[in-house]
Amino acid sequence: MKRIKVGGVPEHFNLPWHLCIEDGNFKNNGIDVAWQDFPDGTGAMCKALRNKEIDVAVILTEGIVKDILNGNEAVIVQEYIASPLIWGIHVAAGSSFRTMEDLRNETVAISRYGSGSHLMAYVNARNLGWDPAQLKFEVVGDINGAITALDNGTAGYFMWEHFTTKPLVDNGTFRRIADCPTPWSCFVIAVRKEIMEKSAASIINMLKTLNKVTSEFKEIPKIEVALAKKYDQKVEDIEQWLQITQWSQKQISVQEIQKVQEQLHELDLIDKMEENLHFLPR
Repeated sequence: MKRIKVGGVPEHFNLPWHLCIEDGNFKNNGIDVAWQDFPDGTGAMCKALRNKEIDVAVILTEGIVKDILNGNEAVIVQEYIASPLIWGIHVAAGSSFRTMEDLRNETVAISRYGSGSHLMAYVNARNLGWDPAQLKFEVVGDINGAITALDNGTAGYFMWEHFTTKPLVDNGTFRRIADCPTPWSCFVIAVRKEIMEKSAASIINMLKTLNKVTSEFKEIPKIEVALAKKYDQKVEDIEQWLQITQWSQKQISVQEIQKVQEQLHELDLIDKMEENLHFLPR
């Protein structure tokens, strides 16, 4: 049985993977999927792919596109979430910040360089007409590090997925100033090239198994209750999130990848654009 090491964030988007593991779907199809949580997010997963610590990453589109262009020997094999990611822009609840303009010259807390929290800070700055070159960053690792940084003032704001951070807004740790949706589909599945060359059939089998579950995921009885319990969310928040979230069972389009590259290039985050970032499963 082929063992495949998969990494992803410990967030509600990835429950279908856990269901496939727990219910034996992967093993019934001859695949042993070992899941590893990456609370630090995309930057940490890019590093793990490079270091061959994982074979597959369920990863933010903009983060893996940038890292592949910077030499990561990986390919995108499928779109995973076709809808945008809603990034909440958070400040310490007790801070004096009230508007986005209050944050113009403030330091941004990011999980690490190359992460979604890093790259989306540039997208947000451009949307607001700020000079992205003036952005300053504080590397905090994860949400707990962000809480500390915002509380002690070493950073002014932190961008992270709206619903993942909502419990911290509800309990008075953070206050959300605004939201910044990604201008593209948010998650893709990336695989190390070496694994695709040696085990393409197993990867394609894994995707087919996963896709069967994601295509029916929203119809699972009481799935909103299961998601709320597992990820410490309110059921009404999960219901809202399910309405705006769309799982994909196909490859991301060339046009979507081009859109990501064009924005990254415009922001001077990459110095070249390429066409061949895909592997097209048969």
